[in-house]
Amino acid sequence: MRILITGAGRGLGYALVCEALLRGHDVIAGIRDMERDKEHLLDLQSGKGSLSLIQLDVANENKIVQAKALVESEIDHIDVIINNAGILIARDKSIETLDFADMEQTMLTNVYGPMQMIKHFLPLLRVSKYPCIVNVSSEAGSFASAYGGDYPYAISKNALTFFTAQLKKSLIPDGFSVFAVHPGWIQTSMGGEQAPGNPEDTACGILDMIERKIKLPDDTWMVDHKGQPMPF
Repeated sequence: MRILITGAGRGLGYALVCEALLRGHDVIAGIRDMERDKEHLLDLQSGKGSLSLIQLDVANENKIVQAKALVESEIDHIDVIINNAGILIARDKSIETLDFADMEQTMLTNVYGPMQMIKHFLPLLRVSKYPCIVNVSSEAGSFASAYGGDYPYAISKNALTFFTAQLKKSLIPDGFSVFAVHPGWIQTSMGGEQAPGNPEDTACGILDMIERKIKLPDDTWMVDHKGQPMPF
């Protein structure tokens, strides 16, 4: 399969690139900072699959349009988009001290970014025999797990999960697999070294779902990395 992964330079995105290549998939790795991430990604070229890199800032629609044009000039379709890129800022801010510039930046990356990715890349997905959209969300954005903090991140992930539900309603009749995934608390720059999980295990679970080795329930749109339904 041809898999486009955003935020591929580090953390879960990097683990997804590694696992997808090991399984023989053709990976398009979207990275915002080419200078920082190019070399360590190119070291993965020895995998069974093929790897190509594109500069991609999901918070900038013009950059998404340019990336889509570049991809479209090389190939006629993609099979999977994994909207993994995201940010976590203003963690220590109460609602009284919250700077809405942080709120706007978070929504731009965590919600509008995936929406714009689908807006522009959907025509390439529609050509696939087995199209799939994966939005990396979070338990922090569910009503069942609501807590008084992380306002930008939690609200953005709640919106992303709802967008996933909308996409599923719209695209399932066309043969799409669409789901949001809670990756778990994993050891990344966002999750911290104290996290109990690791991105490699999460990447394996997500790839199993993409490859349809794990059958997802028809009536859910958010699952954990093992494919188990999450409360909304």
